[in-house]
Amino acid sequence: TGGHHPVREGEVFNTRYQALRKLGCGAFATVWLCQDMRRKKHVAVKVLKSREGFAETAQDEVALLRCVRIMKKKDRAGENIVCLLDDFRMIGENGFHILLLRALGPSLRCLMGNYVAQGLPLPFVKKSLQQVLAGLHFLHKCCRIIHADIKPENVLLYGHDKSLQRLLPDTFDCGQRTDLRLKGPDLISLCPFHLGNRLEESDLMSIEVKIADLGSACWTYKPFSKEIQTQPYRALEVLLGLDYGTPADIWSTGCLAFEMATGECLFDPQPGKYFSRDDDHVARIIELLGRIPPQIAFSWNKSTKFFNRPGALLRISRLSPRSLHSILVDRHNWTKQEVVPFTGFLLPALQYAPERRATAAQCLQHAWLNA
Repeated sequence: TGGHHPVREGEVFNTRYQALRKLGCGAFATVWLCQDMRRKKHVAVKVLKSREGFAETAQDEVALLRCVRIMKKKDRAGENIVCLLDDFRMIGENGFHILLLRALGPSLRCLMGNYVAQGLPLPFVKKSLQQVLAGLHFLHKCCRIIHADIKPENVLLYGHDKSLQRLLPDTFDCGQRTDLRLKGPDLISLCPFHLGNRLEESDLMSIEVKIADLGSACWTYKPFSKEIQTQPYRALEVLLGLDYGTPADIWSTGCLAFEMATGECLFDPQPGKYFSRDDDHVARIIELLGRIPPQIAFSWNKSTKFFNRPGALLRISRLSPRSLHSILVDRHNWTKQEVVPFTGFLLPALQYAPERRATAAQCLQHAWLNA
């Protein structure tokens, strides 16, 4: 009682969706590939645990997704967000379960796996970021929603024309399973690409992207949790335990932009013998972006978790300062002409003070993105 519903292959949900096979299992839900018998299409069905706490979380998620669906009818920018297809309740052996349905699509992470050494072609990076930022602007301004987990796994690829559909085959043919150890994605995205199989740039540029997975999202006026975002994309204010808002999504998008363009995580913190992963994360941020101002570092009642005095980390004494410019030039062989406009776009998205960080709308107006 209170646990997972024991879904069986062939089981039909809501007299319409037939379970074909399990795609993954997480702490909160199982996700199944299903056939929509009415529309003759495949969908992903997320079956939440029936325990009361999970049901409450699911209701929050449904409310967010319904808001997106309603607002999409009023603003075309909503097309950059993957929308809820259906939701309903079901009585199972272990209690009431809430089921959420999404379409399927491969994630940006799958595509990036083929370009690890050098990053994706910059024209595609710019086009994709424009769509991600347009989606975030829609969430932030129209829906008053913080996504709270922008990362490559939550940006999905799709295409309209038939030639592109051959490049992005149905996910159920791929035989690769997603990792649902954390929260489990709302929208299952398996990788149809084989490493080393890069697309022609003309094919790549015909691919569109959509933001997916509002499983960690919250209202701008009602955060649900202090701990949000996947570690490498976690904003400074979230790391420090401060209040956060829509600027947290912009920080994540800056990290995403760097990773797409270079094939390398901007911040990839690791725990050490005497310090935590969070300690290392804060240290790497300082190495790249400079000293954290005392008014930010000491603006909360647990500041001694990281700092023993202004500008000094508690458990890490040796830092190796580096700049975005040097990383791009020395490690990725970018030219000065490429570096200057890109860093000009990236640094405003990584401002320490959230109120000074660029908004999605401001990022969309940047010259580098539109060049």
